[in-house]
Amino acid sequence: MVNKSTSNAAKPRERLLDAAYELFATNGVSQVGIDTILAKARCAKASLYGNFNSKVDLAIAFLDRREIVWTRGWLETEIKKRASKPEDRLLAIFDVFDGWFRKRSFEGCSFINVLLESNVESPMHRAAAIHLSKIRAIVQALAQDSKLRDPEQFAQVWHMLMKGSIIAACEGNRNAARDAKRAARLVLDGWPQTRSANQRKA
Repeated sequence: MVNKSTSNAAKPRERLLDAAYELFATNGVSQVGIDTILAKARCAKASLYGNFNSKVDLAIAFLDRREIVWTRGWLETEIKKRASKPEDRLLAIFDVFDGWFRKRSFEGCSFINVLLESNVESPMHRAAAIHLSKIRAIVQALAQDSKLRDPEQFAQVWHMLMKGSIIAACEGNRNAARDAKRAARLVLDGWPQTRSANQRKA
């Protein structure tokens, strides 16, 4: 989940995005000023505004990269490594989270952080919500493959458990993923399946 290190040889845009990624992921967008990003990237202010219209645009670019690095490169990849069956992959999400929550570098979910710290009508809020919806889409696809009824609603419920466990871990509960997995198993066991799935079990 660590972005590539900032290099003086990289183009200013990449240096700025590398610096912003590390700072925003660790500290949150609102807590990091432009001067701090410029100092870390070793770029002049003209380079920032030559590549991004504003800090908001830089933050949205950070969220886009976060999806590539965190959602696709880490979460989705680790889920697939841990299980082959779709229903097992759903539960494996919390096993992946458990390892994440126990790392000293645990930083919480950047999409949730940005969502909560930005105005509801702002471009950053909308971008964060879109990226969260893409995580739900992963869950929904697994629910469909598991032949669960109303996979969209299931994904909403499952994602609430995921987000809740992240918040609990941020509060200091390092067992949050394990607790959430127990609740998730109850949800999965009690969720109705499609008629075809039930017929195959009969």
